[in-house]
Amino acid sequence: MDNFAFIIHPVDPKRDVQRKYPLLGKVLPESAINFFSRYFPPVYISHITGIRSLATGKEIEGWFIACPLTPAQMVSLPPEIVYKKIIATGKLAQRLGAKILGLGGFTSVVGDGGLTIAKHLDIPVTTGDSYTIATAVEGTLNAAQQMSINPAEATAAVVGATGSIGKVCAQLLSRHVAEIILVGRNFEALERIKTLVHQQGQTQVRISTNMEDLRQVDMILTVTNAIETIIEPHHLKSGAVICDVARPRDVSRQVVDKRDDVLVIEGGMVGVPGQVNFNFDFGFPPGMAFACMAETITLALEGYYQSYTLGKGISLAQVEKMSKMAARHGFTVSGFRSFENAITDESIHQIRQRVHQKQLNSTGLIPKHELS
Repeated sequence: MDNFAFIIHPVDPKRDVQRKYPLLGKVLPESAINFFSRYFPPVYISHITGIRSLATGKEIEGWFIACPLTPAQMVSLPPEIVYKKIIATGKLAQRLGAKILGLGGFTSVVGDGGLTIAKHLDIPVTTGDSYTIATAVEGTLNAAQQMSINPAEATAAVVGATGSIGKVCAQLLSRHVAEIILVGRNFEALERIKTLVHQQGQTQVRISTNMEDLRQVDMILTVTNAIETIIEPHHLKSGAVICDVARPRDVSRQVVDKRDDVLVIEGGMVGVPGQVNFNFDFGFPPGMAFACMAETITLALEGYYQSYTLGKGISLAQVEKMSKMAARHGFTVSGFRSFENAITDESIHQIRQRVHQKQLNSTGLIPKHELS
């Protein structure tokens, strides 16, 4: 049977350790989890069943395996230690019989984007970034429409537009909006990306090195490699949609806490075809997966056992090909998350209401129900 393995790791140490080891996660403080996880071996998490292609009827199986390192450790530990732990987790996938390995979370971000890891394994590897890009753009457009924003009349921005992910996001997003602002630190690099974006159509393209320009933007897709958050509450226009694809996050937690008139998402959640049972609660509703998981599963359904998305160079053609493969097998972008929590239709409705109320207040108009 065709199959795959996918690496996960603890993001919120206490909560995520508790999902596999309830007593351990409850008793140990976060500092102890961070300390001991460095010495903990890779962990078998669960057997995944029930995935079936809509196009071919093929059914596949897979496994979740965990690299015990936390995001803080992956960023702070020497790269060779992090590589060694991720490679050891990949070796566990090989012993299980996996034919392809997906790198989840920070395991796809550290170092050279999976190249070194792939060199030390006997099975192909993918970071999942191609489908992550496709679903981030689709999710941003879907969220904009739910916030009553017409993308064809809107101004969008890509923060981190000169990066490998950002430049492809900019090309895809520009096809759907009236104007796009490419935001980055290097003016010359932005000019080069501007040329690429112009090739996608007649969209007006601007470049900026000033985060304050985000105040005029309706839709933001951010994907920098910054270590600290860079988007704060004062940067945002009321009613804006922000899709944060970066890891570590670009959007400050204060945006969610202080700005109840904007919608922050992490890209689209992906519906998996068939009656999938992950046999593990990783924080998503039943039948839903991260886009990077979905890319790995798609490649297994396709029988495409070659490393697909690796390194820092990602092409537009690569992303478009993956998007078509995933759609053919029945993957769909459905629903949003923000800071590890699902976003409900009701919460989006409430944000829209607050935006509307602020617009009325700013014009001095009084809602009709207050006149009666």
